[in-house]
Amino acid sequence: MTPDSPLASEVIASPNHDERRSGARLDTIILHYTGMANAAAAVEHLASPESKVSCHYVVHEDGHVLQMVPEARRAWHAGAGSWRGRGDVNSFSVGIEIVNPGHEYGYRPFPPKQIMAVAELCRDVSARHGISAESILAHSDTAPARKQDPGELFPWDALFREGVGHWAAPEPLGDGRHFGLGDRGQPVEAFQALLAAYGYEVEIDGNFGPATRLVTLAFQRHFRQSRVDGVADASTVTTLHRLLVALPNSPFASRA
Repeated sequence: MTPDSPLASEVIASPNHDERRSGARLDTIILHYTGMANAAAAVEHLASPESKVSCHYVVHEDGHVLQMVPEARRAWHAGAGSWRGRGDVNSFSVGIEIVNPGHEYGYRPFPPKQIMAVAELCRDVSARHGISAESILAHSDTAPARKQDPGELFPWDALFREGVGHWAAPEPLGDGRHFGLGDRGQPVEAFQALLAAYGYEVEIDGNFGPATRLVTLAFQRHFRQSRVDGVADASTVTTLHRLLVALPNSPFASRA
């Protein structure tokens, strides 16, 4: 296999891939952490036929980039989930695994050299496939009930400063109205509608149940990392609205 990206200095081919389905166009990047004890174990797992998982790229802590599946193929990295009403995330995405032990094995900050390599790789993949900034996502964004990677320590703001991803300055924490598990009513419904408008899969029913809490946690891990508690406080809601206003051709811009 010849690397698709000039940034990939090594290839370890994984057998775990198939065709992108239903003519899906590659238009999204999903960022993961490896979530294993060390990099060697992660690569071995991703290359094992028995694991039934894979990714397109692995970015090591020293910035070294490894390719495992051709971009033209459907790697098995995202699993069940959806974004903007589309399921089978694997068929329209490139999966980038970022070496980090994750919450189970000693979650820690990502080294700056690694983050710069991730940013450079995302720029390269995005330029070649026409991927928009708002389509560079966390695994937890597409599967909030199952996943939390790359987690609340991942510096999305640093990526944004490198020209990667969609971002808005988080509203500072404060007091005021908030709602969480068990709350019902029109304000909850409005919050759910905002989450759905951004792309999250959430039922708009006015009931702040466990599913809405998990989506709120996913949103906070990506966009409001100062407190990840699953509560829709003013900081969370305001940050979400800022992101919607900042989307290209946003219908929310006139309400800013």
